[in-house]
Amino acid sequence: MHKRLIEDSLTLLRDKLLIMGGAAEKAIMLCTRALIERDSDLATRVIREDDAIDQMELEIDQVCVDVLALKQPAASDLRFVVSIARTAPLVERIADHAVNIAKHALSLNNSPELEMGVDLSSIARVVQEMLVEGLDAFTSGDPEKARATIARDDEVDALYDRLYEKVIEAMKRSPDAVTSGAEWLFVLKHLERIADYVTNICEQIVYMARGQVIKHKIW
Repeated sequence: MHKRLIEDSLTLLRDKLLIMGGAAEKAIMLCTRALIERDSDLATRVIREDDAIDQMELEIDQVCVDVLALKQPAASDLRFVVSIARTAPLVERIADHAVNIAKHALSLNNSPELEMGVDLSSIARVVQEMLVEGLDAFTSGDPEKARATIARDDEVDALYDRLYEKVIEAMKRSPDAVTSGAEWLFVLKHLERIADYVTNICEQIVYMARGQVIKHKIW
């Protein structure tokens, strides 16, 4: 009976985290569309829906506390609960970065459109794929898939560096582009930070599956 109750709680935690992750992934998709399509309604939607993601984090935190305090999980179950407790705030921060991108979209959409030569879809696509792959790895408890996802952070960093330079070049060419360019630099940084948070999530997957801490390690 005790084991079944713990399994029910662990399933609840897993489901809540996946729903929260799906909402964060949707927020990334919508905020980048808001920029690419200059759609302020989409940007406003991302900002408005962030409250629901914040609430999900609070609910997950409470379930984790209840499981730890009342059901005394052991071994791998304990690592799972700890990993969930550490991962939910990372997903919430990912959603916060999507909100910040949406706010920049509102600002840029209210300004004249300037050609920056920024292919935002390229870096946004990789970031979204990383998040989806990371959540899949969490669901399956697959540390090798998690490591493969971590490796993609280098791809994001390379895209970030290339697009950053393009924006800087556009700002140098035209003083009129400085204000909008600064907004674009923030957008790129937010996307790069999302990839970093996905990396942190994947580090938790390795810990959950193997009890191995790989944070701060070069491997």
